Amino acid sequence: MGNRGMEDLIPTVCTRYSVTVYGQQWLCVFSRDFLPRGSGIVTRRPLVLQLITANTEWAEFLHCKGKKFTDFDEVRQEIEAETDRVTGANKGISPVPINLRVYSPNVLNLTLIDLPGITKVPVGDQPADIEHQIRDMIMQFICRESCLILAVTPANTDLANSDALKLAKDVDPQGQRTIGVITKLDLMDEGTDARDVLENKLLPLRRGYIGVVNRSQKDIDGKKDIKAALAAERKFFLTHPAYRHIADSMGTPHLQKVLNQQLTNHIRDTLPAFRSKLQSQLLSLDREAEEYRQYRPDDPSRKTKALLQMVQQFSVDFEKRIEGSGDQVDTVELSGGAKINRIFHERFPFELVKMECDEKEMRREISYAIKNIHGIRTGLFTPDMAFEAIVKKQVVKIKEPCIKCIDLVVQELINTVRQCSDKLDSFPHLREETERIVTTHIRDRESRAKEQVLLLIDVQLAYINTNHEDFIGFANAQQRSSQANKKSSAGNQVSVLVIRKGWLTINNISIMKGGAKEYWFVLTAESLSWFKDDEEKEKKYMLPLDNLKVRDVEKSFMSSKHMFAIFNTEQRNVFKDNRFLELACDTLEEVESWRASLLRAGVYPERAGVNSPQSESESSGPSENFSMDPQLERKVETIRNLVDSYMAIVNKCIRDLMPKSIMHLMINNVKEFINAELLAQLYSAGDQNALMDESQEQVQRREEVLRTHHALKEALAIIGDISTTTISTPLPPPVDNSWLSAGAGSRSVSVGFCRSPPPSPTAPRRMSAGQRPAGRGAPVPPSRPGPLGPLNNSADSPQVPSRPNRAPPSIPR
Repeated sequence: MGNRGMEDLIPTVCTRYSVTVYGQQWLCVFSRDFLPRGSGIVTRRPLVLQLITANTEWAEFLHCKGKKFTDFDEVRQEIEAETDRVTGANKGISPVPINLRVYSPNVLNLTLIDLPGITKVPVGDQPADIEHQIRDMIMQFICRESCLILAVTPANTDLANSDALKLAKDVDPQGQRTIGVITKLDLMDEGTDARDVLENKLLPLRRGYIGVVNRSQKDIDGKKDIKAALAAERKFFLTHPAYRHIADSMGTPHLQKVLNQQLTNHIRDTLPAFRSKLQSQLLSLDREAEEYRQYRPDDPSRKTKALLQMVQQFSVDFEKRIEGSGDQVDTVELSGGAKINRIFHERFPFELVKMECDEKEMRREISYAIKNIHGIRTGLFTPDMAFEAIVKKQVVKIKEPCIKCIDLVVQELINTVRQCSDKLDSFPHLREETERIVTTHIRDRESRAKEQVLLLIDVQLAYINTNHEDFIGFANAQQRSSQANKKSSAGNQVSVLVIRKGWLTINNISIMKGGAKEYWFVLTAESLSWFKDDEEKEKKYMLPLDNLKVRDVEKSFMSSKHMFAIFNTEQRNVFKDNRFLELACDTLEEVESWRASLLRAGVYPERAGVNSPQSESESSGPSENFSMDPQLERKVETIRNLVDSYMAIVNKCIRDLMPKSIMHLMINNVKEFINAELLAQLYSAGDQNALMDESQEQVQRREEVLRTHHALKEALAIIGDISTTTISTPLPPPVDNSWLSAGAGSRSVSVGFCRSPPPSPTAPRRMSAGQRPAGRGAPVPPSRPGPLGPLNNSADSPQVPSRPNRAPPSIPR
């Protein structure tokens, strides 16, 4: 063909290119007869046939890999049985391919695909759109640029009506991939021949036509040897007066050589790009292949070393995710230490505020406490016992958000452990044991942390320190109202501080004004303003924070955003004619973050039942319809101010101690445990060899990487030895094939290898296309497509599209 290098390269890349064949079983691909034959539609599933040159002759199916077939009658039976397994026995079809490899010294390296023949009338279990399904299946193959199309037409039909040529023209208008094949030359009427067609004079193709003579059904039934059939074919062309001058360019052996030459041409033309792609793939696998090459799965010392490395890497990854680092940065969502930080400083303070009771309930409890302490007497002074009773009740409520904070941190630690253990996927037992040991330790520290936090709350309950430097005392409490106290404390500390900036969508703007719109919001301790954009040049509105609260808003069915609302507790409009301002964020985390920021500015969440007409009516029972005397009212207000002041001290202390306690008792402890004790725990857990048993996926991955790496190196070595003087055949000039647009036939076309018996000797013979006007033609056997998958040196055949239709024959170019 040219040189030895190119011949060696063809088997390496042959799975990327294929021959798509339309027509009868005319192609003697090698000296064995194994394709099913019969009347009607015989091929009901694509058959991917990969021919591989070898010293011995045998076959192998992908669906029963490892089983070698040396009896080709059994191959035929297996094809028929596998077809029936999927399609049933009543003429059903399926796009799921049968993959067959044939190794033989009598074949050239090619991939052929046998497809169902085009049929127009469904029979048996075939769907009503059988013709369209098969035609679509064909197009899936012949549209690929790496397929050569063999347009197969019987000599005793009208060539102008060939569906095979028409489909080939649709996908290959320049004729660069189409080769015409004329069959049944021995069945033409006496006195007629196809000489004009074979000489490419009548209906020319750019690559011309090749004539072949197949065995008749009688020859097949009589078990005529294929070698004898090839000899008879050769004799036919040498002795026929119309063909003997072109006998050397006719016949199945010549067609095989043409196909192989075209494959060689195509590989040579695409060699530079192909070499570059192979080198890129090789570089991407070098490091991984080197690691796998040195790895010995059964070496105990290697297992020990690998175990140590895995545990060390796990420890490093866990610490990086908690402490933060420049690598392994998650750009999608908060995780690890960042999420825990948010729990500490946003979520936990928010949960603390949510636990506060509403003003009505608080004052009611204080009034009852004062009255119950005085008993039958009317006290002159405000009883400090009422203050202590209310404070203790409020302190106890802090337990719930503290426990919830620990639960959130524990969940994030467990998530971090699972993320870090992803690198242990290659060793499922090791990953399972690592996650179990660390998670068990986290749960143990969780219980201790909760005990310690509850102890902190009990410490607060044990002694109410009214001498605290930040406590306002009775004298100051009598002069303040709770609302003034909140405003003064917030205003004095953060009056000009910008608490938060960011984009928010206002959802409840009038539809006439454009509906929802996004603005740049700026939150301070005194107001909430929004601007046209983040340059803050054009202020749209400024909303004072006085008497504002936040309420939840259910997510809209039509919207993907999460919402919350701001409203005035005095039932005033907050923005133009709107009683509330409905704001939306892209994620629930953003909503919670904004709510936490509003808390810092003194805008508290709405408490369940507050400002609800129903709650007002339900709370006005007979026991509450009393008139509070002015003296009692002053006492209630004084204690309310004292409770606010003292709870601010307690909350401040708890907000400071909670993160410190969790860090000490849980997070830092877990890091130390992983770093110092995890390895020992793994050794004591059981058999270390079992821990380092690889997963089946990892074994397959290693084998695949090593096999692919070796194949890439081999292919590049072969390419490097290929001479630039490889023999090639130039592409013929374009020809006038406008006849194809006018000669589309209406008769059915059989796609794939037709198994129909030839016409009987008594049947009238028809003229060739070259000796009779174009007219109605008999069914034209279509060609067959070939697989065009990526370079694959594994034992698996290339994947075939799942669409149920067929295409004209094509060859790897």
